[in-house]
Amino acid sequence: MGVMDEAEPVKKTMIRVREFDVERDLRAVEELERLCQVGLSGDQGSDPVADHDGGGAEKTTKSSKKKKKKGMSLYVEQIGHPFARVRHAPDNVMLVAEYGDEDEVVGVIKACTRMVSRGKKKQSLSSSSKQFVKVACLLGLRVSPSHRRLGIATELVRRAESWCAARGAAYATMATTESNAASLALFTGRFAYAPFRRPVFLGHPVHRHRVRIPRAHRVLRLPPPLAVAAYAALLPPSAGEFLPADLPALLNHKLTLGTYLAIQRGGGPDEDPARTPPSFALLSVWDATRSLRLRVGGAPTLLRASLAAARALDRHAPWLQVPSVPDIFRPFGTYLMYGLRMSGPEGPALLRSLCRHAHNVARKNPACAVLAADLGPDDPAKAVVPHWPKFSCDEDVWCIKKLGDSTASDNAGSDDDEWTTSPPPSVLFVDPREF
Repeated sequence: MGVMDEAEPVKKTMIRVREFDVERDLRAVEELERLCQVGLSGDQGSDPVADHDGGGAEKTTKSSKKKKKKGMSLYVEQIGHPFARVRHAPDNVMLVAEYGDEDEVVGVIKACTRMVSRGKKKQSLSSSSKQFVKVACLLGLRVSPSHRRLGIATELVRRAESWCAARGAAYATMATTESNAASLALFTGRFAYAPFRRPVFLGHPVHRHRVRIPRAHRVLRLPPPLAVAAYAALLPPSAGEFLPADLPALLNHKLTLGTYLAIQRGGGPDEDPARTPPSFALLSVWDATRSLRLRVGGAPTLLRASLAAARALDRHAPWLQVPSVPDIFRPFGTYLMYGLRMSGPEGPALLRSLCRHAHNVARKNPACAVLAADLGPDDPAKAVVPHWPKFSCDEDVWCIKKLGDSTASDNAGSDDDEWTTSPPPSVLFVDPREF
């Protein structure tokens, strides 16, 4: 034990952590990402996301949609600017690690801080600000396969936490999958994070044919100001967790393709408006085709052949309206549905119509092959959103830790208001900017 304690300072001096420099480090970080690509389950032979002295973390890059019985996995590839998943936060950083006498980058981590809701009802006007809390998000931890078990991941996480705490973050969060044992060992073991929430990823393939929407349902596209007002009324901070304080900026973002409201065209002759609550559904659509690509690997030859045959039939006989699945064995993009809400007796049917409308929007983009949503496990919308098991997963794990400095403690509230042990609300808002 004494030898290890003496060796630890020596190891730290060999690890140099600094901020990312785009001109100096861009190629090295892109190469590191390439080396660390893996079937998203992280339980294949060796996990490139993990450091193995304690693992790595990826903010649910939909990590682990692996179907072990059939040997199929869903792979992800981040594209675009390396800051893509944190650049929307006002405070963001990418840290890189060098080891020994080498100048090459052997490790990287991203971090950002943002104000989000925690599903807390305000007790008084003076406590309204406490409905939101500043949270740090750690993601994209990568360590070169040739430099694992050297403490690099540990040092990167430590430095990222310090950076976030210095900017007033009250809590730190990370996301991985339950099969990524190395990542969980690092964060829940060495850094005392606690498993917190379990979002469910629901995906459905997009085919070339328009999906019919019932004539009784009317879909309206809301301009951003009306969308902001609708969410303010239907999804207040007290109703859900991780609702971003800058939701108006998200709804106005160029990659938010639209916010859609579904209503009934008119009640029946015997329907009493005074007794029957109004029904509606609401959701927004985000174009993620520019930030990541996915690909299904490990599929049986027979399945590949049958899906290819269905596509060929659809091309030559489109009048048959065969809902053929796109070529998911090559890299493809996705549209994300977020902010899903429904109310009233016809709410589920209206939300299904909105999902069909989102499909019809997605089919216009040849780069989009899957329409998806991330929801809390107890969200009523989970039972409504169309999805295929092969494109869905319930293995994601969000972990959380209360940061210990005084600034964070003041931001978080009193000890009897501990968020890390609070029961989950039904609505878990997954920000598509961090997908």
